[in-house]
Amino acid sequence: MDSPHVPDLAGLRLVVAIGRTGSIGAASRATGVSQQAASERLRGIEAQTGLTLVQRGPRGSDLTPSGVVFTEWAARLIELTDEVEAAIRGLREERSLGLSVWASMTIADALMPGWLVRLRRRQEHEGAQVTAVSLTASNSSQVLEAVRDGTAHLGFVEGVGAPGNVRSTVVAHDELLLVVAPDDPLARRRRPLEAAEVAELPLTGREVGSGTRDVVEQALAREGLQLHESVIELTTTTAVRESVLAGGAPALLSRRVVERDLEAGRLVAVGTTLDLGREFRAIWVGSPTPPAGPARDLIAIARGRHRAATAPRR
Repeated sequence: MDSPHVPDLAGLRLVVAIGRTGSIGAASRATGVSQQAASERLRGIEAQTGLTLVQRGPRGSDLTPSGVVFTEWAARLIELTDEVEAAIRGLREERSLGLSVWASMTIADALMPGWLVRLRRRQEHEGAQVTAVSLTASNSSQVLEAVRDGTAHLGFVEGVGAPGNVRSTVVAHDELLLVVAPDDPLARRRRPLEAAEVAELPLTGREVGSGTRDVVEQALAREGLQLHESVIELTTTTAVRESVLAGGAPALLSRRVVERDLEAGRLVAVGTTLDLGREFRAIWVGSPTPPAGPARDLIAIARGRHRAATAPRR
């Protein structure tokens, strides 16, 4: 309480209980304190308010006229406080039982499934309520919008810097590789492509607003170049990868997405002189630290899984 004359909630509950039971002893039991502690607290409340609230007698304790008025106001305040407490508890439980997560395509495809499995196993191991997570895969600009307008509790995006108007933290590093099918003429290339050569390539690309496209456009812009018009634009990382595997035009894709294809010889990486390193970030709104509960746990899992990752390989 901010007012120097208004007792704390425990004191208000005690006086209301005395009025209801007609006994300090019964009120002490109802509020979970000893009778001696209740008597001492009552004297402190009367001193704080400057009022005599209870008249003690041989048959119990009765409220004085001032005590009657005081308890009427106190009961209203207690009722309102209980409503607020219940509302807060409900919001906390709702947030802990349901988590809306939006993630950019690369993160949703390559990383999020493993993170969510680890979150569930962690909660089961700790005996905590398992969080129902709703995952929406979209491009980075749409993820940002969902977090900013409150549609998503938590987002994961990719890019070369911190986005504006949200809180964020880096959870992993990544780099884009220029990949082609094994029979593509570029697969035999031994010398890295210069920036200008990359800019002239017709590519299998992502749509405007995707983090992958933004990273490529910014890398070329630093060289004073613009991205060539794509042969085809696709809205998912998986679709771009499948197009190249089928012999389509080259594409710039996350190392994390194509690593197994490179090891198996299904795709070939073509070197470039461009700096195509990027960050994966968790984003949220509100306080500087991530929201407590499953959102913070998920971010910790994302960071922990890739803590050993260093700067992208060149």
